[in-house]
Amino acid sequence: MLDAITWREVTALDETTPPQHLNPLQRFGRDVKQVRLARKLTQKNLGKAAGYSEAYVSRVEAGKMLPRPSEKFAKGCDTAFGTGELFTGLLRRIDEGDHPSWFVPYLNLERKASRILDYSANLVKGILQTEDYARTIFRVSNPQVSAEGIEGKVAARMRRREVFELDTPPLLWIILNEACLRTVVGDAEIMAGQLHYLLTAAGSPHIKLQVLPFWAGAPAAHAKPFTVLRFTDSPTVLYTETRVGGRMHDSAQTVDAALDDYDLLRAHALSPDRSVALIKTLLKEYRE
Repeated sequence: MLDAITWREVTALDETTPPQHLNPLQRFGRDVKQVRLARKLTQKNLGKAAGYSEAYVSRVEAGKMLPRPSEKFAKGCDTAFGTGELFTGLLRRIDEGDHPSWFVPYLNLERKASRILDYSANLVKGILQTEDYARTIFRVSNPQVSAEGIEGKVAARMRRREVFELDTPPLLWIILNEACLRTVVGDAEIMAGQLHYLLTAAGSPHIKLQVLPFWAGAPAAHAKPFTVLRFTDSPTVLYTETRVGGRMHDSAQTVDAALDDYDLLRAHALSPDRSVALIKTLLKEYRE
């Protein structure tokens, strides 16, 4: 629990800058600075305690650490300040604030999964999207959101890749319908960048990628996008999305049916090597 003094330190406002004019990263940096000063620590002291340089702390406090400060830094602040998990929680809420509320439960489970089995029918899965590809999708699907808001969503999507930097990262096995590769999002240049990134991702030991070709027939035409999350110490969960949001399913019968569907899709998909070959061919077409 935080004592009253600590809470006042964190919520104290800089009177020269109205809080409503600060973006989430600036507010996080302001809070770090408020507590650091209250604890009579220099930026160098805090950096040493958290395992980062003085320059890193300076950028965080200025709200200029993009896409956002690391979770390790937030934990280091909590340890140095004695604030429990306050800054870790603030950082997590920055992530969640740039995602729809209905997506947050999935996001939390994605970070804990040991296996992620995904079938994408029309668009590349978010965790494998490039910035330009994601930005184009967000602009189309959120026409009323400001440019700054769009950039926040893009940054949040890019941060999902951090799961592959964990000590024990999950294995992502993804099946992309050929439509994901041929549907032009933005323009040919953006698609070329996206396909190039998919080739890079396919070389990771933590990612297995297959393409379900159009000529696969019924399985390719019938299947809707879905994701199965497996855990080392929890039941398997199925995640599906509709136009109005996402839903988690944990009944054994529903999950087993999804796994059967996934096995069927995997059986009709191209092998990983042939999938890479197809992506290279399409990449060449986009570049020309």
